[in-house]
Amino acid sequence: MNVLSLFAIAMLITTSLAPKITTSEELIRSMHDRYANSWYKTLTFVQKTTTYKPDGTSSAETWYEYMSLPGKLRIDIDPVKEGNSILFANDTQYTIKGGKVSSSQPRVHSLLLLGFDVYALKPEETLAKLKQLGFDLSVMHEDTWQGRPVYVVGAQSGDLRSRQFWIDKEYLYFVRLLQPNRDGSKIQETQFNKYVRMGKGWVSAEVLFMTGGKPTTKEEYSDLKIDVNLDNKMFEPSN
Repeated sequence: MNVLSLFAIAMLITTSLAPKITTSEELIRSMHDRYANSWYKTLTFVQKTTTYKPDGTSSAETWYEYMSLPGKLRIDIDPVKEGNSILFANDTQYTIKGGKVSSSQPRVHSLLLLGFDVYALKPEETLAKLKQLGFDLSVMHEDTWQGRPVYVVGAQSGDLRSRQFWIDKEYLYFVRLLQPNRDGSKIQETQFNKYVRMGKGWVSAEVLFMTGGKPTTKEEYSDLKIDVNLDNKMFEPSN
């Protein structure tokens, strides 16, 4: 028996011994435990933000983003010298105009939580925030997304209208969010696409937002860097 055959057998044994995930609690804990000791702590990137308008035209902006896990994200909108930013910190969203806070509101950022913070927070904290966001954590099923097996939390099989999130079964990263819009007339969808390996973690290099099946915004990331030394003052609204 050659080395490759032995390796294949070992992989099969490891897979068969892996605990089966049957609840959302087990899923969140498995996501955390897979990457908690290896996921990057900070991330920076340049983002091309394309907005698709109802008349069929589109416009693009450049955003500069800085992330510190858990829970901190700063977005500086080009031209940076004008001092227009969006800041997420302490479960609050701050809008900065001309270098000063113009508004703030409580907000648990679902995409920041599911795409990044889940690997840094204790599972109990993540689960509490997911409940706060309105996900029914008692409902979970398995499905397929873009040809890959996934776990779906928040909806029964075939239900594409309830608030739900989709997790890649093999890599345990977030790939899809579905939720009704404010009046419930349309479904808003977010896709985390084109994942790339960054250190021992992952980054979705394209994020697509859709409403009623039509694209509204696309984010494309470039110049990705991890574990960059970021000053905590960057994430203080006063700065």
